[in-house]
Amino acid sequence: MKINTAEFIISNSEIDNCPKERIPEYAFIGRSNVGKSSLINMLTNHKNLAKTSSRPGKTQLINHFKINNNWFLVDLPGYGYARVSKKTKAVFQQFIMDYFEQREQLVCAFVLIDVRLEAQKIDLEFMEYLGESEIPFAIVFTKSDKLGKTKVHGHVEAYKKQMLAGDWAEMPPYFITSSLDAVGREPILEYIGGINEDLFKDEGF
Repeated sequence: MKINTAEFIISNSEIDNCPKERIPEYAFIGRSNVGKSSLINMLTNHKNLAKTSSRPGKTQLINHFKINNNWFLVDLPGYGYARVSKKTKAVFQQFIMDYFEQREQLVCAFVLIDVRLEAQKIDLEFMEYLGESEIPFAIVFTKSDKLGKTKVHGHVEAYKKQMLAGDWAEMPPYFITSSLDAVGREPILEYIGGINEDLFKDEGF
């Protein structure tokens, strides 16, 4: 899939203020400093579509970008700075939970993981929440340029092993990316394009 247009539409923290259009939405979320804004800019081929600065307030908002006039890319706040609790809903901002539980246009979430790190409890808890809520998601391993190919493969395999040793029967779809080198751009866009193609056959979209 080729991205021809990418336009910022709205930032807000209220689910009722999200765009009303019945077009597919793909949400990108991850811990703070995982490289989400850089990834979004790389995917859309826009240097400054998503703000890479971490000003307070910007990270508190749901950001909608309309792509090719027929789907939304949704930039959600990082969740790493929230107070950790045994109860998943106490970890993540309530409006994020409202978005995932109430937004009918959402068709897939992309959970960003820093490929350099071992599996983090907060990421595993969030993916468990998505699974329990029956929200389709894929994993995006970021910053692969920081490691050699052999190490990247080893880290991903270790991550897969840990997930499969837990409650997961199979590994969710995943992508290895580098915003610096545009690695993973085409596979992610083709994945989204394939989902859209199926959805647009349905009268719901």
